[in-house]
Amino acid sequence: MARKPALSTESLTALGAEKLAELVLDEAQANAGFKRRVNAALAGKTGPEAIAKLIDRRLSGLERARAFIDWDKARAFQGDLQGLCDSIVKELCPADADLGASRLIRFIATHDQVFQRVDDSSGKLQDIYWEAIEATGPVSARLSATDLPQFIMVALGETEHGYLKPVAERVVPHLPSEVLAAWDVDLSERIAERDSDEAGQRARERWFHSMTRQWREIRQMIAAASGDLDRLILIETEKPERDRDTLDIARRLLDAERPAEALDWVRRGGPQTHLRPFGIEGEDEDPPDRSPLVRQSELEARILRALDRMPEALALLWDRFRDTLAPALLRAHLKMLPDFEDMEAEERAMTLALEHPDTMAALNFLLAWQRRDLAAQLVVARHAEWQGRDWHILPEVAEQLQHEQPLAASILFRALLDDILGRARSKAYGHGAKYLRQLDLLAAGADADPARPVDFDAHEAYRAKLRTDHGRKSGFWARFGEPLSAPKSEPSWRGRRPLWTSDS
Repeated sequence: MARKPALSTESLTALGAEKLAELVLDEAQANAGFKRRVNAALAGKTGPEAIAKLIDRRLSGLERARAFIDWDKARAFQGDLQGLCDSIVKELCPADADLGASRLIRFIATHDQVFQRVDDSSGKLQDIYWEAIEATGPVSARLSATDLPQFIMVALGETEHGYLKPVAERVVPHLPSEVLAAWDVDLSERIAERDSDEAGQRARERWFHSMTRQWREIRQMIAAASGDLDRLILIETEKPERDRDTLDIARRLLDAERPAEALDWVRRGGPQTHLRPFGIEGEDEDPPDRSPLVRQSELEARILRALDRMPEALALLWDRFRDTLAPALLRAHLKMLPDFEDMEAEERAMTLALEHPDTMAALNFLLAWQRRDLAAQLVVARHAEWQGRDWHILPEVAEQLQHEQPLAASILFRALLDDILGRARSKAYGHGAKYLRQLDLLAAGADADPARPVDFDAHEAYRAKLRTDHGRKSGFWARFGEPLSAPKSEPSWRGRRPLWTSDS
């Protein structure tokens, strides 16, 4: 079978201008967005102003439109929006950075009303706007004009959707210092005026949306780009306490070799408590744990180490790990220990997990640490504590353990099945049938395991008990083709029951 020729500039050029023109015409007739980009490219032959004129016409139409776009027209609208974005990014910006940057910001500013006109639950329209946002960085590096910040504030300065900050993040590193200084002054004046206007709302101590948060964050970007850490910290202190990112300030101070100040900032507000649920597939396959508790603990330990207070750093990490069993904290603790001491500490951690009062946290930790043998030991030792309500975790755990630890897997499958049948959750009978089939397959290994608890019935006895307790649940047993249990027969008496009869 012949290989398909690869598409490349060289292979397409070899087709010749006439063939390419024919292909472009065919696609333009079928694709309105592509047709508009072709028109922009043709207009570019007479100069970037002609491209800008075409784009302005389309932007004006987009800004004026208010009608809701039905689902059957959403795909065509998406193609049209993509074509407009491509015309700006790929045709106008390379031809004239100043004209391209202003149209790019103007295009991004249409996002609010566009999202009100069409259902973008798929996120495809947002992806187009993010393409435009990413393009603001490269084009801002080629600007000759100095009015981009002013244009950004006019177009995006009051938008609540959140595109102002990412645009600023991409353009600030490329703007001259005098332009950044002027932008900082403008933002400072806006913040002072808005704080005055919102004083009454703030006095009620209830949350409300304020653009001053994004404006202060942009001022901090400018301070960071200017290398002025003290000004960045000063702006942080001006924020409402709930908006302060004390950990970011502490990290910056540590990077600037100011650990004493960093320690003060990392401890402001007290210990963090939020910990994201960590996965059970193993630490290497999970994204880095960036939950506030882990971030604060790791950062504070690094700061203490920089202050030559290593015992305190180690004690901090161990205490936080003992409370949470977060794998990231143990990993950070072990990395700070000298050679060979880490092995002993790891064994202490395993013992701690096996004795931890939070059985689910202990199970998750042992699996994340790739200690399935200890996870199975935990499951067996606490076989009466597992609950079927943890259906979102236990099936995956049981599947991980079933090949090497059939007894532990059986304990979890039984907990899940007992919960389904005990609460007559008919919608989950399909899952229950799957669990019972798994139990049938695991029966030999589980029954023969010498670690099987005395009060954990062998499989045949367990199955018989299921038939006794739940034999009339037809929706479940029908999945196995098994007949229903016959109800207990009772004598039928018509009229008065004779005195000489008995229940025996």
